[in-house]
Order: sequence, then structure tokens, then C-alpha cells
Amino acid sequence: MRIEIDSSEVDSNFESVIKEFIRHAKIPGFRKGKAPKVKILQHYAEDIDSEVKRRLIPKAYQEAVKENKLDIIGHPDIEEIQFGRGQALEFAATIEIAPQFELPEYVGLEITKEKLDVTEDDMQRAFDILREKKTGYTDVDREAQREDFLVVNYQGFCEDKPITDFSPTYKGLTEQKNFWLEIKENSFIPGFTEQLIGMKKGDKRTVEVDFPSSFVAPKIQDKKGRYEVELLQVKEKTLPELNDEFAKTFGVESIEALRQGLKENLAQEQQNAQERDVRNQVIKVLMDQVKCELPESIVKQQTKSTVYDIVRENQNRGMSNEDIEKHKDAIYDAASTSARERIKVVFVLGEIAEKEKIQPAPEEVNHEIQHMAEHYKIKPKQMIKKLKDQNAISEVYERIVSRKVVEFLLSKAKITEIDRPKIPSTV
Repeated sequence: MRIEIDSSEVDSNFESVIKEFIRHAKIPGFRKGKAPKVKILQHYAEDIDSEVKRRLIPKAYQEAVKENKLDIIGHPDIEEIQFGRGQALEFAATIEIAPQFELPEYVGLEITKEKLDVTEDDMQRAFDILREKKTGYTDVDREAQREDFLVVNYQGFCEDKPITDFSPTYKGLTEQKNFWLEIKENSFIPGFTEQLIGMKKGDKRTVEVDFPSSFVAPKIQDKKGRYEVELLQVKEKTLPELNDEFAKTFGVESIEALRQGLKENLAQEQQNAQERDVRNQVIKVLMDQVKCELPESIVKQQTKSTVYDIVRENQNRGMSNEDIEKHKDAIYDAASTSARERIKVVFVLGEIAEKEKIQPAPEEVNHEIQHMAEHYKIKPKQMIKKLKDQNAISEVYERIVSRKVVEFLLSKAKITEIDRPKIPSTV
């Protein structure tokens, strides 16, 4: 956007600024306010120019934005083209505007929701999980078979060299004592545990493997490995009986009380899942109908933030910096896609909020900040200061507005109730 300010207005501001400098400037050899104009211009030429531009450019920019009815995103990049006494001030403002799009019909969006129904299958799966938590392991004197747990000693080699020769950090892959393994597909190293079937306590066996291309240790990916394994003990997994004694291990007096508590928890989980699902559906149905170009500066900023979150999450899960670097392109692509989706949602929901005059109430903002303060374990006043320092107060408003708009859309949606799909028991 190119903007021009008339030379007469430029000169008028020059005279005004020069007079102020004459009144307040201090120049050696002259009393305050008594220095001649020529001396002021010699000593403060750059400062005077800067002050004139500071007064003229922001005002002219805001007037141009208002006149052209532009919805500006972020701050403009100002490039001076022409400036000086006796001539017009010309400058160019490079700006990004909010995406332009047509809102689809958002009242009556068609979505589905699963019926809330805690079935006996649900109860069985819940009990299966609880039984797994109390699993016992019994030593057995027989050949190892599938689903057994084995206690072994092993030494690992690649190209007939200890795996630590490829990297000192691979000690766990090179040698372990009293190591527990479960005989099942893809446990530990793909193809490893199946080769232990038929062994008995005290047996020794050579196991050969192919390290996959996605293996956690990059320097031995796609290579062949050899392990010398000694079986110390075969253990059979045993699950407890569902009785009152079992219930007492979870702090309740009877199996019926445990059943009732589980049923209530499952009902709440189903309701929470249903609410998340219908919210995700209404957003997806709406977003699928909107096509728009997003401001690249915001996309880049959000992508950078999302990359940071993904990297931190993976580091917390134990992923090494080496692996993160290896997958950096995939991480960036995932972050960019996520950023674009989130930014689009904010703009579309914001447009609906403006049209429907949906705004957060002061108590909703206070409640949100209180919740954030509790999460970060600081006082609300500290949370407010933190948000102000990071220029993030607007994000709090955005979050509340988005939530209220989704609630509005759901209140107007056409919702069809459907049966939940059946899921088999895990044990």
C-alpha cells in the first residue's frame, strides 16, 4: 500500500517540531530556549526528521487502513520512498490482511453422535485392564511358549562386533543381565522373541535378527545382528480372580462396589468422548466448506511454535536429538499442517462470532485466567502479568470465543444419534 502526505502538511509538522526543539533543546553557549533556529537544525537535524516521521506516518497509515476498510494482520513493514522539507512524504506499507472468504451456512450442520451406553463388553474390557495391573508371574519348569515371560542374559553383536562399537550409547542393546522379555510378535527386536520358543531354563541359543530401517539405533539400521542368549527362567503370566479380595486391592469392599464405580467412570468417559467427537465433527464439517488463503507470517509463527511443542514432547518421551534431527522434515510438515488448520479455525470461528455478536463475558475471562494460573501453579495476578508481557491476552479471548462459537454451532446443529461400534475384549 503506497501512501502520500501533502508537502504542506509535512512542512507544517516540521515547523511545529522545530519550535518545540528550540524551546527545550540545550546547546553549549546558549541559554535554554534561546538558541537560533540555524543552530537547532545543525545539532538536531536527524532527531527532527525522526520526530516528524513519527507524527505523520502512523496517522496516515491508520487513515489509509480505515479508508480502505482493511482488516490488517500483524504490523506493517514501512519503507520510506521520499521525505524532506518542501516535498511530499511518500512511503510504502507492506501489510498482510485477514483472509477473505464466504461463510457457508453454519446453522443446521449435520453431525452424528454415538449413544451413551455402558455395555457388558465395556465392563469386561475395564475389568481386563484392572486384572492386567495386578498380573502375577509364576515360575514354570517347561519349554517356553508364546505369551510367556522370559528372564534372560544376552550379548548382542553386529558384523561380529559388540554393538557399542557403533556407538557407546547402545549399551542396553549390547548386553543385559536378568532382562525380562515377553514372547510375542515384534517384542524387543522384530523376530527376536519368537526364536526363544522351545527353550528351557538353563538353555543357551544364538538368535539372529535383521535390524529394521526404522530401528531406534540409526547406525545399525538395515544391518544383521546376532545375540547369544541364556535363558534363566520361564514365567507364566497369571491373572487374579474377580472377587472381593481383588476389589479390596483397589480400595473398595466388594466386587459389586468395584463394578458400580467402574460403570460410573465408563459412563463419564463415554460422555467426555462424545462431547469431544461432536465438537471435532462440527469444526471439520464447517472447515471443509471454507477455502481461503492464510497469512503466511502467522502460519510461520504458529508453525515455529508447534515445532517447538512437538520436539519438547518427543524429548520428554525419550527421543534422542539425533532421531529428532533425522525426522526434522516430517516434524516440520506435521507442524505446518497443524498450524494451518488451527489458524483457519480461528479465523472462521472469529467471523461467525462477529456476525452473531458472540463475545466473552468478564467473568469468563477471569475464570479462564484462574484456570491457567492453577495449571502453572502461580497466582492469578502473576498469570495476568505473564500474559501481558507475552502479548497473549488476546489469545485468551480467542480461546473463549472459539469455545462459545462451537457451543453455538452445536446448539443449532442437526445431530443424529447412532449406535457405538462393538469392540472385542482385550483378554
